[in-house]
Amino acid sequence: MPQSFSTPRTVALIGKYHSPEVADTLLALAQALSDRGVRVLVEADTADNIAGFGAASGHGLATHHTLGGLAAFEAVDFSVIGDRANVAIVVGGDGTMLNAARKLARYKVPLVGVNQGRLGFMTDIARSDMLSCLDDLLEGRFTPENRLLLGSEVIRGGEVVSANVALNDVVVDKGAISRLIEFELFIDGEFIYSLRADGLIVSTPTGSTAYSLSANGPILHPTLGGIALVPLCPHALTNRPITIPDSAAIEIRILSADDSRVHFDGQVTQTLCRYDSVRLFRSEHSVCFLHPPGYSYFAMLRQKLQWSEKPKGT
Repeated sequence: MPQSFSTPRTVALIGKYHSPEVADTLLALAQALSDRGVRVLVEADTADNIAGFGAASGHGLATHHTLGGLAAFEAVDFSVIGDRANVAIVVGGDGTMLNAARKLARYKVPLVGVNQGRLGFMTDIARSDMLSCLDDLLEGRFTPENRLLLGSEVIRGGEVVSANVALNDVVVDKGAISRLIEFELFIDGEFIYSLRADGLIVSTPTGSTAYSLSANGPILHPTLGGIALVPLCPHALTNRPITIPDSAAIEIRILSADDSRVHFDGQVTQTLCRYDSVRLFRSEHSVCFLHPPGYSYFAMLRQKLQWSEKPKGT
């Protein structure tokens, strides 16, 4: 295992692909880290995809690296990042963070998010603040926060045909065909209900501000040990979202469907057949986010969801 994130000496950089703005940001971070004596690794696909963008994109953050931009730093795959890096800095939006989190969870590499997307619930450092935050990161002043992962198995004919993990959510839906699907829900082996609907969202606390929120699911604090089950357009008004312990074993059995699918963080998709089962459980792995000094989850919600500000003088 790499040494503690409290004194990181090797930092990996991971970025959203095909973005000149991200290329500029990664170069600035790599240069600043190198100037502080930190070894820099660049995720291989990130390096390959942004190689043509160069350092200067007109935003004024990056400087030209005298050794040829990101080519001066070692490009490695996720397994090498897992073996060598003390911290990974992810530049982009929540989608970029989700992909990195799933691939690095088994290695227990803490993640820092620099927001270069839209909402950025998981990438909580503004691009304009990233360089000023580096000393706090390198001197161990960031706060760790562990987030649970959902593990899953798709069972067909008694055999496991696929296995995945998800940080945000696992969604079973009807697919492109407009007909509803019908499924049975079991929790810890107990039958809960049979439902006809567009689908079902199984959300972690991290994912409660994603697809689940748009479907009227509850917002769950990231440290809460719970999983939200949110029906998608149920054909019964009494089927409401429920929250269950994260120790529960969940099973969704497909009874009737023409084009049903299961999605993991909206990035990995598996086609489902009639009588398939999707089994969900808390993964043995978790994801560690590192937050800068002064970070507040509730302040983040106020900003991202545009809640009213605290009255002055209170």
